[in-house]
Formats: sequence, C-alpha cells, structure tokens
Amino acid sequence: MWDRLSQIPAFHLQLLLLALSHPSPLSPGTPVTRGLCPQLAGLAVMAVGIWTLVLKSSYISLLSSGTYLATAYILVVAGVVVMVTGVLGCCATFKERRNLLRLYFILLLLIFLLELVAGVLAYVYYQQLSSELKENLRDTLTKRYQQQGHEAVTSAVDKLQQEFRCCGSNNSEDWRESAWVHSPEAQGRVVPDSCCKTLTPGCGTRDHASNIYKGGCISKLETFIQEHLQVIGAVGLGVACVQVFGMIFTCCLYKNLKLEHY
Repeated sequence: MWDRLSQIPAFHLQLLLLALSHPSPLSPGTPVTRGLCPQLAGLAVMAVGIWTLVLKSSYISLLSSGTYLATAYILVVAGVVVMVTGVLGCCATFKERRNLLRLYFILLLLIFLLELVAGVLAYVYYQQLSSELKENLRDTLTKRYQQQGHEAVTSAVDKLQQEFRCCGSNNSEDWRESAWVHSPEAQGRVVPDSCCKTLTPGCGTRDHASNIYKGGCISKLETFIQEHLQVIGAVGLGVACVQVFGMIFTCCLYKNLKLEHY
C-alpha cells in the first residue's frame, strides 16, 4: 500500500493534502482565505473546550477527579495547534519545502496525540463517573455545603438542585446528616432553600413533598456529565482520525518531493 501511495504524482498529493488542511477551492487570487478552513476547524475544536470550561463546568467542584476539566483544556490547546497547523500546511504544500513538511507532520502528530488523549480520557472517565459520584457526592453535599472555604461547592449544589429539580444526593433525607443543617447558621432549615419548588428565603424549614423536591440529584448529574463526555470523546477521536490521513499524505508528498529533486 505504501509503495502505491509513493507512486502518486507530487501534484496529486498536494491536492490531497490541501483537501485536508484547506478544503475550499484552490484559486491563486485568494491567498487570504487559504488558511480559513483549518482555522475554522481549530476554532470548532477550541470552542468545545471553552464551552466545557465556561458553560458546562458549574459542577466541577462536586467531582473528586480532575479528568473532566483536563479533557476541556486539552481540546483548547489542540484547537490552537490546529489553527496554526492549517496555515503551515498550506505554506508547506504551495512552496514544496521539505523542512516545512517535516514541521507540519510533527504538528499533525501532536494534534493526533492530544485529541487521542482527550478522547481516551473522556471514555475512561465516562466509565468511572458512576462509581465516583456514588462514593463522593453525598459526602460532598453533607460535609462541605455552606462551610468556610467551600463557597464553590455551595454555589454548585444550589444551582444543581434548582436546575435539575432535585434535593440531596440520593434523596432529600441526605440533608439530615449535613453539618450545616445541625449548625446555628441553618436557622431551623432541614434542607437548603434550593431544594424548594418555589424558592423563597427560609423555605427550607419545611421538607414536605408539596414544598421541596424529594428525588436525589446523583442520577441527573451523572447523565448531564456523561452526555458532555460523549461530545468531548467524539470530537477528540474524530479529529485524531483526520490527522492520520494528513500524516500519511504528508509522508507521501515528502518522499515524492525528495525523489523529484534527485
């Protein structure tokens, strides 16, 4: 297979490589737009990472592992590298410079490894998430809520219970063991106000089903995070597969340019 690929004319390999790094029509009068498509691809990858950090990271403080956050940072870094690589790929192909092709191949390999790591981490954490939440979420809610130095946990718990209309980890009874509930700061509340169906100050003093949500949050939080991990994993592994083709055609073009020069 490799021998057949190496026999493809260099011009044809250039077109194939440009199709991966720049899928828009080739026209000599549009140099500004040559790097547009790879930059858009990089922006898309980076956007998923930023989306995770900004809009989907509210509950990171409730997780004991940093894997979820790590996958998002990897996507952001990979997105930046993809944008730079797209421009370099166009320059290397048009100018037929072997040193640029070598650098382009190294960057493609870096992107491949970054995206592969992000995809694998997302898949592994997807499998471990259920057991992690069962082991740690209840303790996090009962021991850290409204405690000094754990303001992020308090904010995350209140948002979780209101957004998903739930109370406690397994159910509202979890709050009976809360350090905060048994402290003077609770002011007679048996559950946080965020458990209430109609949020008003002090509404957590009544734990009747007509006043608060009785169902737990653990299954809803697990589903929320798992769905986003699927997005991260799909983006990571999808971009990694594309880079494999880019590396193959880069090697073939490099070999053909070397042969043609001699």
